Amino acid sequence: MCLLSSITFIPLIGAILILLIPREKVNLHRLVAVLFSAISFLLSIQLFNTFNRETSTMQFVEKLSWIPVFGINYHLGIDGLSLPLIILTTLLSLLSIIGSLGVETRVKEYFFWFLTLETGMLGVFVSLDFFLFYIFWEVMLVPMYFLIGIWGGPKKEYAAIKFFLYTLFGSVFMLISILALYFRSEPHTFDILQLISQNGQFMGQFQYVAFLFLFIAFAIKVPIFPFHTWLPLAHVEAPTAVSVILAGVLLKLGTYGMMRILFPMFPVASLWFSIPLFILAFINIVYGALVAMAQTDMKKMVAYSSINHMGYALLGMAAFTVTGFNGAILQMVTHGIITGSLFLLVGVLYDRAHTRDIDSFGGLGARLPIYTGLVILASMASLGLPGLAGFISEFLCFLGSFSSNSQVLVFGTIPVSKFFTTLSVAGILVTAAFFLRMVQKVFLGPLNAKWDTLKDMNLRELVSVVPLTVLTILVGVWPHWLLSVMNTTVNQMVNFIHGVK
Repeated sequence: MCLLSSITFIPLIGAILILLIPREKVNLHRLVAVLFSAISFLLSIQLFNTFNRETSTMQFVEKLSWIPVFGINYHLGIDGLSLPLIILTTLLSLLSIIGSLGVETRVKEYFFWFLTLETGMLGVFVSLDFFLFYIFWEVMLVPMYFLIGIWGGPKKEYAAIKFFLYTLFGSVFMLISILALYFRSEPHTFDILQLISQNGQFMGQFQYVAFLFLFIAFAIKVPIFPFHTWLPLAHVEAPTAVSVILAGVLLKLGTYGMMRILFPMFPVASLWFSIPLFILAFINIVYGALVAMAQTDMKKMVAYSSINHMGYALLGMAAFTVTGFNGAILQMVTHGIITGSLFLLVGVLYDRAHTRDIDSFGGLGARLPIYTGLVILASMASLGLPGLAGFISEFLCFLGSFSSNSQVLVFGTIPVSKFFTTLSVAGILVTAAFFLRMVQKVFLGPLNAKWDTLKDMNLRELVSVVPLTVLTILVGVWPHWLLSVMNTTVNQMVNFIHGVK
């Protein structure tokens, strides 16, 4: 059975089926979207259960000759880096579609684009051919453009165009690097694994230039400062479910691209650029937290917190240690779970109150007890409370980066990795401050009489949020079930980058 192809293309089959269903049958559109996304998710669970955790080699490999004259193959495979992100993608897509069942405008088109987007995201995580990888990378652009531009907020067109242009700008650099690698390699190939195994051909100035070009493409997606300005606007204007996918999955494509392609393809350049990566991680962490602190819009606050949290992943990656890489991958997953639930919960309140202004509320804790409990738990996880998912991933990122063997010293005595890791702890304090401020202003104190008629969460909303809440606790209490999937792959990856046989 072609399991990876099934997981990737079943949502696309659902999207095509939706096109064939008459426009007026909106409930059937919703049913098809949920059904096909659920099938993809269940197959990803099967993938998880049958995955061999003892080997770092690619598993469930599918390889067919596609365009042989150029050496292009339909080549899929997964390892401990891609598997957790595949499950995260199928889960968040399913829950986001369930959360979107209340959409009333152009329902047919909405679910068509959503399922197409899911196929594009999954395709990136399973592709082992650079040509195929690039196609899936570009496929995601169009659905996201329409999902923001049609179903978004007041500035939706501007937000969609800005997202499109930023990502397209990065894609140009990626395409140049792909072509350069193809023509530089001997024999010419787009096979990612083959290019990595023959990376000795990419030495000297070529390696550093190609590294920078690919880094720009991936940095825009993360997003890393100063390529971050598209993110807050896209988040604020996007519909709730699209914000979940944007934060939960799309941001991970950049960090995944770095770990899957950039670092193993250019190990010498990667280690040389580790100091700039530490600096950029520090900026992301502190800058993201400080700007989030200044927001009064709950959704914009969570959006800027994503810049902060992806900075932790970058910090772990910059260390080039097993602990740091494990922390970075775990941070990708936990950020998707926690921030996904936060965006869904902000959407629940916005659907009722039609405002996200933190200062407009007060005392909702007594009026909406279930909603309050879920928001507080997600907020505590996001600020890194021990026992919840956010803590263990951030802890591993800090532990890995602090133990990095950086040879560059600050003030002549302090290794640069330890210096920027220590400074980055300030981001945790600021994150705690703005989440606690939000909880205090929205849920505590006397109830604002204007919201006296608000109702607590309904069944559909609970179904979309509670699974993420359960995972937040499960990963926080018992992270081994996820770390065991990654660890063998991460060990091999770090040894390869450092040239250890």
